Amino acid sequence: MSLKKMLCIAALLLGARPGWAQDINSVERNRVKLPNGWSLTPVGKSLPLGDLPLNIAVSKNHRYAAVTNNGQSTQSIQLLDAKNDKELDNVMISKAWGGLAFSDDEKSLYASGGDNNWIIRYSIISDKLVASDTIRLGDAWSKQKNAVSISPTGLALNDRKGILYVVTKEDNSLYLIDVKTKTIQQKIALGTDAYTCLLNADQSKLYISLWGADKVAVFDTKKNALTDSIAVGDNPNDLCLSKNGRYLYVANANDNTVSLVDLKKNKVLETLNTAVYPTELSGTTSNSVALSDDSKTLYVANADNNCLAVFDVSNPGSSRSRGFVPTGWYPSVVRVIDHKLYVANAKGFSSLPNPHGPNPVAKKQAVLLHEGDSTKPQKVQYIGGGWMMGSLSIIPAPTEKDLSVYSQAVYHNTPYHKEQEVTADGEAGNPVPNKTGGSSPVKYVFYILQENRTYDQVLSDMPHGNGDTSLLLFGRKVTPNHHALADEFVLLDNFYVDGEVSADGHNWSMGAYATDYNEKNWPTSYGGRGKGAVSNTAGNKLYIWDQANRYNVSYRTYGEFVNADNTARLPVLKDHYTPEYPTRDLRDPDTMRYRIWEKDFDSLLAQNALPRISTLRMLSDHTEGTAPGRPTPFAHVADNDLAVGKLVEHISKSPIWENSVIFIVEDDAQNGPDHVDAHRTTAYLAGGYVKRNYIDHTMYSTSSMLRTMELILGLPPMTQYDAAATPMWRCFSKTPNNTPFKSLPSNIDLNEVNPKGTKLAAMSRGLNLSEIDSAPDELMNAMIWKSVKGEHVTVPTPVRAAFVNTIKEDRDDD
Repeated sequence: MSLKKMLCIAALLLGARPGWAQDINSVERNRVKLPNGWSLTPVGKSLPLGDLPLNIAVSKNHRYAAVTNNGQSTQSIQLLDAKNDKELDNVMISKAWGGLAFSDDEKSLYASGGDNNWIIRYSIISDKLVASDTIRLGDAWSKQKNAVSISPTGLALNDRKGILYVVTKEDNSLYLIDVKTKTIQQKIALGTDAYTCLLNADQSKLYISLWGADKVAVFDTKKNALTDSIAVGDNPNDLCLSKNGRYLYVANANDNTVSLVDLKKNKVLETLNTAVYPTELSGTTSNSVALSDDSKTLYVANADNNCLAVFDVSNPGSSRSRGFVPTGWYPSVVRVIDHKLYVANAKGFSSLPNPHGPNPVAKKQAVLLHEGDSTKPQKVQYIGGGWMMGSLSIIPAPTEKDLSVYSQAVYHNTPYHKEQEVTADGEAGNPVPNKTGGSSPVKYVFYILQENRTYDQVLSDMPHGNGDTSLLLFGRKVTPNHHALADEFVLLDNFYVDGEVSADGHNWSMGAYATDYNEKNWPTSYGGRGKGAVSNTAGNKLYIWDQANRYNVSYRTYGEFVNADNTARLPVLKDHYTPEYPTRDLRDPDTMRYRIWEKDFDSLLAQNALPRISTLRMLSDHTEGTAPGRPTPFAHVADNDLAVGKLVEHISKSPIWENSVIFIVEDDAQNGPDHVDAHRTTAYLAGGYVKRNYIDHTMYSTSSMLRTMELILGLPPMTQYDAAATPMWRCFSKTPNNTPFKSLPSNIDLNEVNPKGTKLAAMSRGLNLSEIDSAPDELMNAMIWKSVKGEHVTVPTPVRAAFVNTIKEDRDDD
């Protein structure tokens, strides 16, 4: 990327754009491609927000706006001047989630305190937030004490009555709080996770979105009782009311819709499909709604389509689409303030590449960036730590002319098209059909999911790949079988995971999607602030096993989506898993898992009962860090490598080898350093029809791998993401090569354990390292790096980049 382009994008991130372009070329000049294949061309000016902004509240007279940032790192509340679009104050908060409400006099702001199970009242003094009171709903959650979590979310304030209404997503309740005495007047069970609540104009009714029930509850504030519920779409979240109080708009994240409710009848009058190309496939994630001042225009934040959908709702019941507005990455909130839109982009815009970033084994050096005639030292180009900081797009209410241009940009940013649900990119005669239901000589699919490695950590020593060997941790000596797979079959150096951590990564890996609930809640647990995405509401509509079941494709899972007590996590997996396969944690080695799988495979093969698709979970490459007395990181990764090598060899020596394909990938690339992007990971293929000694630089994603499996098995896509993803047909040959794979012995002592009494052992004290992602990822990364490189070596900054510096996508090297 040129320095000029880098500075242009930097200016965009800083909100330095002088105006709003009205021509398509200007809008698209700084398009950024994301690692999932979608693109961004955000419009408007911008302000920086914190980590994962989840809500914006606007004060009664539009003097202030407040933002709550609820991510994994530092959480905060920002106070903004809504007239002049500038930040007034920014205060840290230990735990927060979602809820915000201003007092009518604009002198107080109430904020949900997350799993501290309280509400904080801030006094607004001289445009600053001063914490004044806490209203406790119960004792604070503590992982050590295993305390009950309440987790307040949405807030609504009746100032006249002095009542604060609080809904929760852990104890599934509505609380009525007397704000003067700070006492709970009433607690009403809701029966499921609630997202937010909204009072009507005369404050006689409170509307509550029930995330987990696909309903809106109606609470009569005079009777202090629930009086009705309204069935809406899947995963309802944000709400807004028309100015006349007649109509309620409900965003439904999992089915790409907004329910327009007639409140006289308490029934849905019409359903608006907000997707860029109308579809029933999940992947738009409509998660916030706002009306223009005259209630004639509805704006909908489409989180996973990275845009706003705009509707003319002047004639409820006959609403029509007006177009789209491109935003940043994962718009989580939209609000209308006078004649402008405030849009919180939960994942920001994009990060810059860091070619001058810190070398992990050298001293940090300043970088000289030329600015006009001056040359002055700047900070080293970090992409880590806070790369996923949110941003606020401030966009003038678009005219019809604006929407014509903006809609073009959104269509250009969107790789999904309706016809992709049936057809896909490919070539005639390829083992990967280019049409759903097509014929393939590949009959058996094996899908192995590993844990948390980047490309540079494992394969940067591959001479023909795009690697930075200074970031290598587990090279050929430690992972001879993974390297042999990349050598003998296909080297993939431009492959990206769709998930960011295991909590959403396994959903992406098996379902090509992570729900809005999942995306917004996993940072809570990963930041040590609560339980996170533990509710059933977090689950996808469809997983690969659901599709197999629907289309009579036999399936079996080994460990993946099986609970620690050996029960199936999903109904569709009942009687479709091997109870003996260890799922407990990292104390069970992958070589043990392999031996149990091998016995089951041989038995099923002998009975002619081998399923068409088998999913296997392998854990050991996650490692237990430097836990004393437990296998070293080298031993853990080598154990995984040997198990995978033996599995591929065993299939390659079986009668089904020619008609089999093995896919291997990480569920996420969490916190590992990579010089291209932290979503870049290792991926491997093997099988009779997989090319030999081939290098494929095509940009692929987790969803690409799923789409390839679906096409082979004759299954339709599950979401917009696998429908839009590039299938991996370039990795396959039209003629088979049945040469078996021979696994390589380990070069590492698999019984090697971490010593006790060292500084590295002390780093692990008090951490649960036997369970996946139970320890903070930054600490885990530091332990592994120092264990491999030495105690005193500088740890590379975690690279969590959104920018993808793609190699030309269609280039194939023999």
